[in-house]
Amino acid sequence: MDTITHGIAGALIGKAVFRGEDLFTSKPINRARIITSSLMLGAIFPDSDILRDWFSHDQMLILTWHRSFTHSLVCMPIFALLLAAITRWFARWRKWDAPSFAALACLYAVGILSHIFLDLVTSFGTMIWSPLKWSRPAWDLIFIIDFTLSALLLSPQILAWVYRQAEGLKNRAILTWAVLALASLGVAALAKNVGAPISAQSAITIIALLTALFLLPALRLKGVGVRYATWNRAGLAAAILYLAAAFYAHRAALERVEKFAALFQLQVESLGALPLPPSLWHWEGLVNTPHGVYEVRLDLSEPAPLASVEHRYYPDAIPNQYIDAAKRLPEVQTVLWFSRFPVTRFHREGSDAVVEFSDMRFPQMRRDRAVTFTYRVKMDNSGQIISKGWARE
Repeated sequence: MDTITHGIAGALIGKAVFRGEDLFTSKPINRARIITSSLMLGAIFPDSDILRDWFSHDQMLILTWHRSFTHSLVCMPIFALLLAAITRWFARWRKWDAPSFAALACLYAVGILSHIFLDLVTSFGTMIWSPLKWSRPAWDLIFIIDFTLSALLLSPQILAWVYRQAEGLKNRAILTWAVLALASLGVAALAKNVGAPISAQSAITIIALLTALFLLPALRLKGVGVRYATWNRAGLAAAILYLAAAFYAHRAALERVEKFAALFQLQVESLGALPLPPSLWHWEGLVNTPHGVYEVRLDLSEPAPLASVEHRYYPDAIPNQYIDAAKRLPEVQTVLWFSRFPVTRFHREGSDAVVEFSDMRFPQMRRDRAVTFTYRVKMDNSGQIISKGWARE
């Protein structure tokens, strides 16, 4: 999950569960605002591991370092205690009324756990047992950037701000509605560009929902009567229901992938159903076989016969001395350790040999674009390395 959504989720949990208050207010710093900021910072903290990229040129850090120690359930208590100690010291220095050390440690633990959970539901993999075990569990429920989930987490917090008081309510409601409607159109344009178009009907539905949420409660000031915590609890409940729906959609998609493999009598080594934007209806089924990977695109809203469903086969290249040499490289071994659905390709560029290793979990949404998560090794005719690194589109 992206870092911004993590922070939004942490702030929502603080407001919905722990009686936190808005951070963007003219009120002086108090205990309730520190609660919200602690949950938000705790939810953002695990992604601090990307800071190491600033001091290293190791291209493998995205695989070996990201989502490791800072995302570990084993290390989580240490980070929670450390962050609580820093917060207590800073609050004492600034003479702020802060929660106790134990309470802060619990808040930071909840924030970090929310981050770990929202990363686990994606397909990238999270090393939650590091440094004891270097596996990468992935639940494959949510695409790594899910605008629907982000909206469910953010909207109630904005609504709570809009309807906090009657004074200036209509201006806040109209301005917020306009900004969010424009943002929705921007997201739709972005989704279309990457090959995950949002239908006109869906766009109209989104605008209608924004109108119902942000403008209708302003009539006769009905929204002012809703408690601050109620808005946020409703948002948290909606996000949980969305994740539950993703769980059941994943099960349905996985069942179709299994039927597809049985129908074509594939020799299955592993298989999976991975989410595709822009909705819970769209999934990518992958079947790993001894000689390549089968890919099938699924739309759960269309009960199409599996025999005619769109699918592709990505065969592994026939083994040769160049592929064998590339596989002995430490970097390639790391790539293959990380890859769940690896495909090996080989071709010539003049007299040079090029070997590519792709993980089919990360395809472009558009079929006319190449897989981007690809490690490329180029060798001369004698097998000497000319270049190696991540392929650029």
